[in-house]
This record gives sequence, C-alpha cells and structure tokens, in this order.
Amino acid sequence: MRWLYLLLAVLGTLLPYSQFVPWLVEHGLNVRLLFTQLFLGHVSAFFGLDAIVSALVLLVFIFSEGRRRKIGMLWLPVAATCLIGVSCGFPLFLYLRERQLGRVT
Repeated sequence: MRWLYLLLAVLGTLLPYSQFVPWLVEHGLNVRLLFTQLFLGHVSAFFGLDAIVSALVLLVFIFSEGRRRKIGMLWLPVAATCLIGVSCGFPLFLYLRERQLGRVT
C-alpha cells in the first residue's frame, strides 16, 4: 500500500496543477481573482468550501495521528496540503504512516 499512496500523492499533485499552472501563467498570483473565480457560482463554491474543510480536517488528523504514531517529517504532508491540496497531502501522509508502521512491526 505504501507505494500506491506515493503514486496517488504524485497524481494528486500532477492532476490539480495541470489546471492551476496554466491559470497561474495567464493571471499571475492574483489571489483576489483566484477566490473570485473559486466562489463564482454555487457549484464551484461547494467544491471550494469542501476542499477547505477537508484540508482543515486533514491537518488535525496529520498532527494527532502523526504525534500518536511518532511519524517523522509531518511538515511534508502539511506543506503539501497547504501548497497543493488534500489530493496530495492525504496520500503523502498515508505513505509516511505506512512507512512508520513498517518500521515498528
């Protein structure tokens, strides 16, 4: 499972960034426009708010489970979640967790 999680973290980076990088090239780091477009309609706001809440829940999970299981490099999935999204941060944390569990047993 460890390598599957790592593959999913890579996909969770490449797929969202395949949409974000062209937007970034076109508009630059225009945070106001980013949030305007994110919350332009009810459906996009639904997905935006879902992603934000999911990221917050994931951060709580990373810190609580990470400390409990003594998982190292917790900064990595936290940074991935904040800079890329849950699609990368969550499988990356699960990869680190599986790696730690493999060391313990």
